[in-house]
Amino acid sequence: MNKYEVLTHHADETSAIAFKLGELVSKGSVITLEGDLGAGKTTFTKGLAKGLGVTKNVNSPTFTIIKEYKGRLPLYHMDVYRIEDEFEDLGFHEYFEGEGVTVVEWAHLIQDQLPKELLSIQIFYTGEDERKIVFNPVGEKYVELCKEIIS
Repeated sequence: MNKYEVLTHHADETSAIAFKLGELVSKGSVITLEGDLGAGKTTFTKGLAKGLGVTKNVNSPTFTIIKEYKGRLPLYHMDVYRIEDEFEDLGFHEYFEGEGVTVVEWAHLIQDQLPKELLSIQIFYTGEDERKIVFNPVGEKYVELCKEIIS
């Protein structure tokens, strides 16, 4: 598996990388985000949303599980942290196979529901404002995306 890493020194740099990704993704793209609380998952999603042309304020869907935003493509932002065994009733596959881009925070909790091809992103603290962002693309479409973003 290819792995791509980027070190950012400020939240604006994290947002800029995500913005670029948002400009490049296509319908049916699935992006998973993992990282400690406060590591920058929502910051990343906000940048991606701007790259998709979303004008509404994006925030974590912690208590609603899924938030939808309109942009060049619809953005489906999911936070599955508080999901237990009810996820089968939520129809995740309809989002994953839909017309938009799906971002799933805490995706390891629904691992068996995820599509085979996706872009897995992990965000790690490396300092007060520094973050290491690790891109793990699964599928050629996502490998090509990473090459464009990290070039």
